[in-house]
Amino acid sequence: MKYTHKQIAELIKAKTGKPMLVRELMRQLRLTADDRRDLKKVLNDLVLSGEIIKTRGNRYGLPEKMDLETGIFQAHPQGYGFVIPEKKGKTDVYISARSKLDAMNGDKVVVRVTPPVGKKKTEGKREGMVVRILERAQTRVVGTYELPDPKTGGFGFVTPFDTRLTQDLIISREHVGDAKPGDIVSAEIIAYPMRGRPPEGRIVKVIGKPGSPGIDSELIIEQYELSTQFSTAALQEADEIPQQVTPVMRKSRKDLRDLATVTIDGEKARDFDDAISIERIKGGYRLWVHIADVAQYVKEKTLLDEEAYLRGTSVYLPDRVIPMLPMQLSNGICSLNPNVDRLTLTCEMDIAASGDILRYDIYESIINSNERMTYTAVREILVDRDPAQRKRYSALLAEFELMEELMNVLRMKRSKRGSIDFDLPEPEIVLDLQGRMTEIIRAERNMAHQIIEAFLIAANETVARHIENKKAPFIYRIHEEPDEEKLTDLVEFLATLGISLPTVKKVKPLHLQKALAKAKGSPEETLINTVLLRTMKQARYSHENVGHFGLAAETYTHFTSPIRRYPDLIVHRVLKADMRGKLKDEVYVEKLAAALPESAIHCSQRERKAMEAERDVITMLKLRFMEDKVGEIFDGIITGVVQFGFFVQLRDLFVEGLVHVSTLTDDYYHYVEKLHCLRGERRKCAYRIGDAVRVRVDRVDTARKRIDFSLPAED
Repeated sequence: MKYTHKQIAELIKAKTGKPMLVRELMRQLRLTADDRRDLKKVLNDLVLSGEIIKTRGNRYGLPEKMDLETGIFQAHPQGYGFVIPEKKGKTDVYISARSKLDAMNGDKVVVRVTPPVGKKKTEGKREGMVVRILERAQTRVVGTYELPDPKTGGFGFVTPFDTRLTQDLIISREHVGDAKPGDIVSAEIIAYPMRGRPPEGRIVKVIGKPGSPGIDSELIIEQYELSTQFSTAALQEADEIPQQVTPVMRKSRKDLRDLATVTIDGEKARDFDDAISIERIKGGYRLWVHIADVAQYVKEKTLLDEEAYLRGTSVYLPDRVIPMLPMQLSNGICSLNPNVDRLTLTCEMDIAASGDILRYDIYESIINSNERMTYTAVREILVDRDPAQRKRYSALLAEFELMEELMNVLRMKRSKRGSIDFDLPEPEIVLDLQGRMTEIIRAERNMAHQIIEAFLIAANETVARHIENKKAPFIYRIHEEPDEEKLTDLVEFLATLGISLPTVKKVKPLHLQKALAKAKGSPEETLINTVLLRTMKQARYSHENVGHFGLAAETYTHFTSPIRRYPDLIVHRVLKADMRGKLKDEVYVEKLAAALPESAIHCSQRERKAMEAERDVITMLKLRFMEDKVGEIFDGIITGVVQFGFFVQLRDLFVEGLVHVSTLTDDYYHYVEKLHCLRGERRKCAYRIGDAVRVRVDRVDTARKRIDFSLPAED
């Protein structure tokens, strides 16, 4: 067939004034009978992408002409949900519990948008109903198997751990397998819900008993369908890769093995993507950022590459790592371990005292790292001025002190342009040898973290600018501007605190950075950090560059972690193609441009799934940690306010729970959305984000993943 997907979509928009049958489209497009099968495949692809709609009468038309849209259904535990539109620029569509058809969380659906009436016309919020389910997202359910009456041996059910799955999965006797009541299981869906009939399933795996060591990670791995094992064929490919750098590999590379080089990572890190070298030059600094040359070993279209792409990212759970690449690579030949030769891609930058990049070069290199440093050790050297550590690393002291100096220069440069640096504490989970959580501590972010962050950001920007200047297809790390509606709310909210911002369309990152600076050290600091963070969109990968709002960067990419992120591996391959002149090859460039949009979407989705899995495991561990603390009283801080209550994070434990409005018995409380608070009707007492409160633990509900707090009575 002579038409591409894009051309057919454009032809349908241009030539069709009504929904059309396949034969009518073929006539309009002047296609032959031989093209029919190819046309139907393209039409199905366009339906799944949301560009066109297939009606019940097998006609194809434009969704905007029928008040229809395609999107992903996101369910809420209370039954309602939202459809997130496929098309950019469209706001979410609210779906009531009665209007969701039989959609489950994550399903791709067609939704009919209801025209707003009355006051709703000015609210900007849309409502609709699901009219068709295009693609099911859920293939299995992870939960607890229960049997209403074990003596009867009748139908049992699996109660999902994912609270967004609001129906139990029915399990008949022949589909129970070896499961016993109370077991945590994985069940395959064999019949989806339909017209009020609940879904049915078959138990395919018994994961374990509640509370057993490591069970939380196991059930989340199963729930998110994370691959923990590599295929035999992929492992065989990994085994065939040499674990030492050979003379042939060194050929044509810049030899930097005599350059003082270090890696700086956390104590538990085992895969080292990046290493740093630095020296002073006239008028500034020369910085080398060396990144593991994973593309040298993982070639396109190999089984290793295919598995890495499907995973998209390594997943870091509290008790284990699920790597993107087999250990032979991630912890072996690709890891920049000390005192061994390693192949790298180096971004060499001459940086002025002002922070400007004066000159740069990107090339294939070979290094030999002098030391495997930890963030703690570097902090002890530079901040604590620990005599023992300074003596131990005396040969590198000058380099570490120069790193600190350049870090301050680069941070100042970013600060001047408006880069936003949030200051919210992050928790770190401490586990015992059995995998049980023993405590939650504040994760340290010291000067050593800031050094690596500053240097890697500089390298990422330089690489992005380098390829963008060549006008070649590329994969960017983008962070879009906040939605106008959210910015309007933010401007109004900050005004109540005496912080003024320009009109919404003129708000820049620098204005938000200054707002954070004004709040520094004030009682409202946590409140403003939290509200501002929730105003932001989520960063993602894209083949189109729209800049990075949070970093106030015009162009940005991810170049520095190819061992654990597939987009970085794509970036390395583009850089190598450039070094070999392939970016001047029209055929190569055309293929690259065609592949990048889908790759960017896939990698963004895999990143999001990994983040959700990591968050859910931590939530489960926190719930189990709190089970024996019911009745105890803790100090906390309000982190969120909604109509039905407010969320409180315990100060010392980083555990969050809900104080339901029904437990506030001293007044009638109403939600004031613009001020992010609940305010009493009679006493005018208000609870808002950032306020300090004392709470009592009333209930820990592991099934609903929720902790209930209340305010203890005053003495």
